Amino acid sequence: MTPDPTPDTATPSEPHGDVRAALLGYGMAGREFHGPLLRATAGIRVSHVVTSDADRSGAAQAENSGVTMVAQPDELWDKADEFDLVVLASPSAAHVPQARSAIAIGKAVVVDKPLAVTGADAREVVALADQHAVPLTVFQNRRWDPENLTARRLLADAELGRVLRYEARYERWRPEPKHRWREDLPTEQGGGLLLDLQSHLVDAAMLAMGPVVAVYAELAAVTTAGHDVTFLALEHESGAHSHLSSTSLAGAVGPRLRILGQSGAYLVAAVPGEPSAFDTQWADPDEAHRGWLVRGDERTAVRREPGDWSAFYAGVVAMVRDGAPPPVDPWGAVAVLEVLDAAQRSAADRTTVHLTP
Repeated sequence: MTPDPTPDTATPSEPHGDVRAALLGYGMAGREFHGPLLRATAGIRVSHVVTSDADRSGAAQAENSGVTMVAQPDELWDKADEFDLVVLASPSAAHVPQARSAIAIGKAVVVDKPLAVTGADAREVVALADQHAVPLTVFQNRRWDPENLTARRLLADAELGRVLRYEARYERWRPEPKHRWREDLPTEQGGGLLLDLQSHLVDAAMLAMGPVVAVYAELAAVTTAGHDVTFLALEHESGAHSHLSSTSLAGAVGPRLRILGQSGAYLVAAVPGEPSAFDTQWADPDEAHRGWLVRGDERTAVRREPGDWSAFYAGVVAMVRDGAPPPVDPWGAVAVLEVLDAAQRSAADRTTVHLTP
């Protein structure tokens, strides 16, 4: 899905600074997300890129001044004195073994979401990082999307009163799937939308609504090996409920975000660059606003919090240089995966799965 935008920053600058980042993977995640954000962040530079693909290697050399190219991850660990940070933009199933290797040589780690394929594996790798006092964080970049930041501000200000339901969607119409590892691998090997986009949706719902105590899910793999139709209903410890949908088979997509409270609702129909059936009536009036505060027939455009994905990597620099807390607590990423595990059990058994928050 097209970012919105990626991020609200100036044009990426030349590499500089003293945190040297080794980037594993230069596919979509590495080249389109991590690479530009790393280059745009003061105090960090891409020192190494790991890829065995000739075209990606050429792109990495063209886009990252002075970069050292490495063909395989095993070759990187022998160069430990040449970098300070490992960024894992590899396929999801590779995250845990590669994170273990980085922790073994004492290097700080950024892992693209999801941290692992299962909650148990995620818990094991975070505990290992804690045991060895190695900083580790997870790239949950959507925390810094304008609609999520704006929603959390409204909730903090109690604009909606008691929240009854939180609804969020990442939906698209793609009946003919692309053939990438995300589409061609089953969920248990890291493919599909449950581990991909639902990782973002569950993370945002838990940040907004708090810990989850019960999970009900409907999952299907229709056109891809992994789940391409996913719906999760979460009950939060607060008593609020979340309904989260991610699908590639939505001929008419629903609103991106709708939060219903006793005092009103917050509605975001769509974000720039993505389709919506609601653009005409509910489009943002201008760039200074994101979504609407709605009370029946009354609606007011809501001031937009600036989206800034680069805030994540600014936090990584502080984590590595100064020992600051990670920008995303990895134990929160473990909790997200435990919800996704519960979703798979729920769908398989056609039941509600209860969790201890």
